[in-house]
Amino acid sequence: MNNVPVRIIPRLDIKGPNLVKGIHLEGLRVLGKPEAAARYYYEQGADELIYIDVVASLYGRNSLNDIIQRTSQEIFVPLTVGGGLRTLEDIRAVLKAGADKVSLNTAAINDPELITAASREFGSSTILISIEAIRKEGGRYEAYTDNGREKTGVDAIEWAQRVTALGAGEIMVTSIDQEGTGKGFDLALMQRIADQVSIPVIACGGAGRVAHLQDVVSNGCADAVSIASTLHYDFIKQPQAREDFSGEGNIEYLKKGGFQFSKVQCTSLPCIKQELVQRGINCRYTEDSPA
Repeated sequence: MNNVPVRIIPRLDIKGPNLVKGIHLEGLRVLGKPEAAARYYYEQGADELIYIDVVASLYGRNSLNDIIQRTSQEIFVPLTVGGGLRTLEDIRAVLKAGADKVSLNTAAINDPELITAASREFGSSTILISIEAIRKEGGRYEAYTDNGREKTGVDAIEWAQRVTALGAGEIMVTSIDQEGTGKGFDLALMQRIADQVSIPVIACGGAGRVAHLQDVVSNGCADAVSIASTLHYDFIKQPQAREDFSGEGNIEYLKKGGFQFSKVQCTSLPCIKQELVQRGINCRYTEDSPA
């Protein structure tokens, strides 16, 4: 492993105005406002943030521009935005709103040349390709679109190689099988993709405790780790998460003031980074980070 610090990136899935979370990308539950969570994670030392509009591809639009504008005025780490981005104009709009990078999945599979065009127009470092994969018989992995709802028939490993050749600057790999379960990452998937590409790979889907992050960096060869549940269930205990969400959907967890999920270790970014450093993982951490 090289000496570049491993990035720890909170992932914020967004539906309408709300931060949500599910299991296997389904059963979404309202957890708070994304701007409040983003500010909290930024203050705790997040290296980057990822915003994903989880229903954008379903409805054919990304509606995060207002949220992006509010967030970018208060946080000063790279912000990646995905969901429903189909054209160069869509990408330009979210970058103008304050995003630093964009995440493409559905549009990239439907039109691979969009990757090349976007990389040329905005720079390859701006273009992240999201690969959502499900394990199939024989050890094969199939790429899915529309937040894990639609089969593509595309081999996820081959797709990772192709997007690299087309000009992508980074890949985020989400195991749908593991996502939201807290059981750990799909190390075989991560390692196979990392071995086949020359660009940074972000692991996503399955983190339940710090040991899982260590595993995916040491054994899965990830350059960065994107996490949600283990951070969000700490965030919803904070005062800034407790707003009036009446009429906002499934808010049972907020009404109860949080919940217990035995597979997920509820913790904070400083605690995660401190433990990773103790485990020998190089990441950006200082002793005076907020607890």
